[in-house]
Amino acid sequence: MSTKTEATIEDLYKVDGKAELVNGEIVLMSPTGGKPSMAARAIVLSLYEYERRTKSGYAVTDNAAFKVNLPHRKSFSPDAAFYEGGEPSMKFFEGAPVFAVEVRSEGDYGPKQEKLMAEKRADYFAAGTQVVWDVDLLGETPVRVYRASDPDNPKAYRRGEVAEAEPALPGWTMPVDDLFV
Repeated sequence: MSTKTEATIEDLYKVDGKAELVNGEIVLMSPTGGKPSMAARAIVLSLYEYERRTKSGYAVTDNAAFKVNLPHRKSFSPDAAFYEGGEPSMKFFEGAPVFAVEVRSEGDYGPKQEKLMAEKRADYFAAGTQVVWDVDLLGETPVRVYRASDPDNPKAYRRGEVAEAEPALPGWTMPVDDLFV
């Protein structure tokens, strides 16, 4: 008989560092390297320009948490995101972002990691996220755009192309080359 207590959002507030609440457990997320960090920064800066232009939501940086209510997941902490769920407060964002970005770090490769990333994308979509970018700086197609409307058929973008996040962010685009320092 297990007497393990499930972690709560209140427990997540007390964590020092980046973490998510999955399957009743606090899942710590390791820091990332320079190139993934710079790619996430470029995305957030582009999203911030979109925010200023459209006044339709908020560009969100790494380490922010989004509180959701799925049976096995209570939070997300993407590397970059765009949120339309109302004015932010000092607490975690309420609900999923409309657009989420996961930038791969060195440890995000291999069959186990691919499975975990696919599960997380499914969770994003179940929580209401419309578009998820999988950014792979080492791959032939650095940006794969997954949509809730067709989650098994991502649109892939190569260097020299311009990626998008339709329908989540109408009119927003970003050159793939901007991800590279």
